[in-house]
Amino acid sequence: MTTPVVAVRGASVTFGAVRALSGVDLEISAGEAVGLVGHNGAGKSTIVNVINGGLTPHEGSVSYGGMASGMTGVSAARAGGVRCVFQELSLCSNLSIVENARLMHAGLTGFGWRKRALALIETKLSEVFPGNRVDCSATVGTLSIAERQMVEIALNFLDVSGPPKLVILDEPTSSLDSALAEQMLAHVRKFVSGGGSVLLISHILGEILSTSTRIVVMKDGGVVAARPVSEFTGKSLVEAMGSVVREKTRTGVRTVLDTSPTVIDIPATPRTGLGLKARKGEVIGLAGLGGHGQTAMLLALFRERSSNWLPHRPDEIAFVAGDRALNGTFPLWSILRNLSVGNLGALSKRFSVHAANEDAVGAEWKQKTAIRTPDMHLPILSLSGGNQQKVLFARALSTPARIVLMDDPMRGVDIGTKQDVYSIIRAEAEAGRTFIWYSTEMDEICLCDRVYVFRDGAIVAELSGDEVSEHNVLAASFSGEAA
Repeated sequence: MTTPVVAVRGASVTFGAVRALSGVDLEISAGEAVGLVGHNGAGKSTIVNVINGGLTPHEGSVSYGGMASGMTGVSAARAGGVRCVFQELSLCSNLSIVENARLMHAGLTGFGWRKRALALIETKLSEVFPGNRVDCSATVGTLSIAERQMVEIALNFLDVSGPPKLVILDEPTSSLDSALAEQMLAHVRKFVSGGGSVLLISHILGEILSTSTRIVVMKDGGVVAARPVSEFTGKSLVEAMGSVVREKTRTGVRTVLDTSPTVIDIPATPRTGLGLKARKGEVIGLAGLGGHGQTAMLLALFRERSSNWLPHRPDEIAFVAGDRALNGTFPLWSILRNLSVGNLGALSKRFSVHAANEDAVGAEWKQKTAIRTPDMHLPILSLSGGNQQKVLFARALSTPARIVLMDDPMRGVDIGTKQDVYSIIRAEAEAGRTFIWYSTEMDEICLCDRVYVFRDGAIVAELSGDEVSEHNVLAASFSGEAA
């Protein structure tokens, strides 16, 4: 019997009244890709922190390679060959990529370490993401979120003082477009076939089913299923998580929109391409490869239409950030205050926030978006990443803004909550709210009434109805490039 790379036995963790883990057993062997799934708050992030040494279980144990050592915590995990790509990216934005590599790999020392690190990073990035254009000498803060995610993934696969034995990938494709995601997953399969191990956490179930050799399902802090991937289908996996599978349908462009007034009209120019129009009650999708101008257009629209906090001009537009850590949450504030900050004017009396009104709004949107917390006055960082994203979504929808811009807002959100949010978006659109939605997930793009495809900072195609498909989006994304 082979010794597991990591073995967690009877792990229990509590945070106050919340039991995050309840007697969890989990073993990962060499040459195994374990897919870990479950709703937000199921315990996935907690078990990851136990495995990577960042959290000591209150009950139970964790061992690496069956070896007992004098080390504990992160030191023991690193010595056991464990590496972790966090859902909330951990690179230091004020340092260069090379300097971040030095922080992560203590073996990069001595004369000429910068040159050695640069060569290692460039080689590994090209191996994981062939054809990438990341400047490996750049400061991390100058990179796009997709590039930062690519760099963090590559850094964790580096062989400096020894190859990684287990790489934990927590929502590794959340900021990557479909092409980059497939490159990364192909590298994962190659790494596993060579004897490495991976713990893959993703709410994109297609990635789990196509990459894992075994799937572990968590719910309410415990493991409820652990079977070979061949014993799961997409439907049975969702049902194991405790959600009801809903059939995917495309309604196409709603005919009522043809006579609805135009609320956004960006004219066609050589720089912006075809231009963009959005009507009242329409859900507009922005598609194409990541980093090709979608986010830039959303930010430009927000700057143009925002009141800039002027009290005499109520906001007609709201923004849901995709990078919650960088430009979404206020980490020192409560969950409730993070939700209500977008609508302080309506919640205030005599220049101060009316507590009863704020509590009422918080309770309403906690229920609508299924934010998992016993108390909305707890710190925002007490929530899982997906639940933090729900707060940002609720912040936008709780305002009277008639236009909502969404910058890949469903990153790290479980499938059950996604389905609920999609229903809310459609209901809000039917009531006259307009959504402009950038997403890296094709399933979300196919929910839109019309889709604009971006390439090189310009709109190159407009799709509607049955034209909206992965084939047509990819064809427009790559059209005109050299073969």
